[in-house]
Amino acid sequence: MTTLHQEIRKLLFDGTVIPAHPLALKQDLTLDEHKQRSLTRYYMASGAGGIAIGVHTTQFEIRNPEVNLYEKVLEMTADEVEKGNLNRPFIKVAGICGLTKQALNEARIAVKYGYDLGLVSMAAFKTQSETEIIEHVKAVSEVIPVFGFYLQAAIGGRIFSYAFWQQFAEIPNVYAVKIAAFNRYQTLDVVRAVCHSSRNGEIALYTGNDDNIIADLLTPYRFEIHGKTVEKRFVGGLLGHWAVWTEKAVKLLESVKSCVNENYTDAEDMLALNIAVTDMNAAIFDPAHHFHGCITGVHEVLRRQGLMEGIWTLNPEENLSPGQFEEITRVIEAYPHLVDDDFVHAFLEKEIRIS
Repeated sequence: MTTLHQEIRKLLFDGTVIPAHPLALKQDLTLDEHKQRSLTRYYMASGAGGIAIGVHTTQFEIRNPEVNLYEKVLEMTADEVEKGNLNRPFIKVAGICGLTKQALNEARIAVKYGYDLGLVSMAAFKTQSETEIIEHVKAVSEVIPVFGFYLQAAIGGRIFSYAFWQQFAEIPNVYAVKIAAFNRYQTLDVVRAVCHSSRNGEIALYTGNDDNIIADLLTPYRFEIHGKTVEKRFVGGLLGHWAVWTEKAVKLLESVKSCVNENYTDAEDMLALNIAVTDMNAAIFDPAHHFHGCITGVHEVLRRQGLMEGIWTLNPEENLSPGQFEEITRVIEAYPHLVDDDFVHAFLEKEIRIS
């Protein structure tokens, strides 16, 4: 069983920014290796504490036999991180998908390239019992430390019971859970289950609730358990939203931590900022059209900044929704303090000089 290195575990529990890494393609839909590697370098330069690759934002189609890019992008990302010589911990997360046979194969590939955790999607289990899914997660955890993932039902996830999360939290090699339920009740189920777990001090909570990022990070969850108050917080985020404007996301998380440490002296400003971030996310993730343009929305921001050449995807059905281009323009103009264009410009200038 692969376990988590102490320095990676400390960073994970302290809380950090983990962007969900997109897939950079050329117009002919082949991998744009130069832009793909440059994106990885951008995230490191931005101060992110990790990267998640092979996840939804990377496009699930990378696993299709005719595409066959899953191992390639994991290898490239790990290579860039190694060459980065960061002299600081950096968490490498690999998306793990499919039923158990596929998931175990992907977990082994992730371990092969030195990934620290596997973000385990359970979306492939459409009709199986929760008990079967728990056994699946246990099997994956025997290969790689697990980053749990509660995916919202609107984009292919399923709703799990409180009892499911109770069992999930007791799995020894689970170290974190990304909650992306986009639902307060379901989010509460996970946090309460973790708090009631015998492992409540061994699991870090990361927000994937793009509609409520800052509020998630500000909120203390407290429960009276056997006469003792147990508290958990979201310590960071593993987010598609943080795949764009990442340098500002890093500063945002620092501001949230400062607010909490200073007894919420700036809480009102932070909650107002939460609304601004949610407005920006709505433009990128396209909830107005049931999240149809969530991947291309991320691509469009990166294209405008020069970090990607185009918004092409492996799925020809994926594109910007009507009005989404204009909405992205609107939020960029409305919230310039949350946009890192100047940082990206300097980063790309440096990339040109190096190359």
